[in-house]
Amino acid sequence: MNAGNLVNNAQVGSAAEAIPAPALVIDADAMRRNIERMAAFAREHGIALRPHAKTHKSAAIAKLQTAAGAVGVCVQKLSEAEALAAAGVANIYISNEIVDAAKLARVATLAGCIRLALAVDSMLGIDRLAAALKAAGTSIDVFVEIDVGQGRCGVAPTAASRLAHQVVSHGTAQGDVYGAPSGGMRFAGLQAYQGGAQHLRGAAEREAAVRHAVAGVRAAQAGITSAGMRCPLVTGGGTGSFMFDAASGVYGELQPGSYVFMDCDYGDNEAVPHAPVFEQALFVKAQVISRGYSHAVVDAGHKAHAIDSGLPRVWSPAGSSPLDFTNGGDEHGILRPRPGAAAGALPQLGDTVWLVPGHCDPTVNLHDNCVLVRGGLQQGVVEAVWTVDARGCLG
Repeated sequence: MNAGNLVNNAQVGSAAEAIPAPALVIDADAMRRNIERMAAFAREHGIALRPHAKTHKSAAIAKLQTAAGAVGVCVQKLSEAEALAAAGVANIYISNEIVDAAKLARVATLAGCIRLALAVDSMLGIDRLAAALKAAGTSIDVFVEIDVGQGRCGVAPTAASRLAHQVVSHGTAQGDVYGAPSGGMRFAGLQAYQGGAQHLRGAAEREAAVRHAVAGVRAAQAGITSAGMRCPLVTGGGTGSFMFDAASGVYGELQPGSYVFMDCDYGDNEAVPHAPVFEQALFVKAQVISRGYSHAVVDAGHKAHAIDSGLPRVWSPAGSSPLDFTNGGDEHGILRPRPGAAAGALPQLGDTVWLVPGHCDPTVNLHDNCVLVRGGLQQGVVEAVWTVDARGCLG
């Protein structure tokens, strides 16, 4: 029996305290407030919202986001798109490159079932996608990705027009944003995501990184226009930069993901004045299974939470916990009192401990299910148990 099957024992209507640990738990009230705050921001600024579903990997949450006003969702992997589409998500943008011919055949098939878009940054990717679409008789929106400072995928802004021309040569006349072309592929605009800006701690640092990204976008737009083409849309942005992306005047669509849950890493960013405030909504429930004189041991180790952005932190309703979480290995976490903590700070055997993950996205990917709790973690009850539909979708 795996961890996901154990979580299925959580009963709707039962107390949060009764959820078997370790478990991925969502404060449903906080999550819904986060969804509405970002949707309201997008409405107020006249900008489209396409949240990144790689954060939650859940069709149910994607549907909450679109019900609140999102035009659709992003994913990073074809298998994520297939899993969410199978669960009823009908508008998906794969904001990543695919060059494998067999995978592109699957892309072309999926494009016949839902509204689909894909990012490209090479002639090879464009030509292989065109062949797959021709074979399947389906159509897709294509975004040329430019590197605006992250140094990952994307071409130099000055090279964007060449790729855009290649897309247009394989496709049909350009139409409205996300409008369905009559066949093949349609140049839909630019993918311009500055991932390196998201966790720069200072707000001024993030703003400066976005200014640099915007300069690259404008250069790419100018090249496309001078080549006689139109750039319908620029899409990008994230939870750490969306305020500055929206204010730039070049982005027509935002792709934040982590705002729906938050985590320690985003929580450490300096707040931006007048920006929406997002609450911590994702937790790992753990239980104390052993107790020493100066430490306690919980049953949630690295297999229950990601550590790429640091170890989790112990959540406290008072705002600051007297406990530090330290490395206990795959299956265990060790709690120690912080210097100066009051006597008796350590929890007792059997006590519940709520952990805030360092990074929400890969933490979610470790769990088969998530348990939604309404009414708060301490006094709340289980509202639902949802499948993490795209868990393990890596290709």
